[in-house]
Amino acid sequence: MSGAVAALSSGMGNGLIWLVVTLLVAAAAGLALRWRSGRFRASTPLAAAPPEPGTPAASGTPAEQEQTGVLTAEDLRAGLGERATLVQFSTAFCAPCRPTRQILTQVAGMVDGVKHIDIDATSRLDLVKRLRISSTPTILVLGSSGQIVRRASGLPRKADVIAALGQVVE
Repeated sequence: MSGAVAALSSGMGNGLIWLVVTLLVAAAAGLALRWRSGRFRASTPLAAAPPEPGTPAASGTPAEQEQTGVLTAEDLRAGLGERATLVQFSTAFCAPCRPTRQILTQVAGMVDGVKHIDIDATSRLDLVKRLRISSTPTILVLGSSGQIVRRASGLPRKADVIAALGQVVE
């Protein structure tokens, strides 16, 4: 009988070790995601999305086809800011989208020539796919000619928005 008790307690010890390891890994992943949320990073040029099977190839030169890192007033369905534009992709069910909207509106009001545009991601799936928007809110900082300079996902801090904007408006 004592052999069975020893085997049981050994199994419980191993299970407890695995539980602790799992909790530590989950906590580390959560902290990493929280640290990254709302942080602006430089935007890398996006390669043109490959055409879907059965669709004709896109027209224009290869340089024009790869110009996906620039948004025009037609893309946004609104005019660009004279100095910069803050573009927010949001959805109706997104909890952090409302405070993000407030922060971006405040910052745009503080700096002359900066405009804030809020885009409903569910109604603009063409842009979501083209820009590889995977979560909301996603914020893009555009230069005066519409080039995407900075990008962030999640609720940003006001100071981070101002700093990202400062790199564009200089």
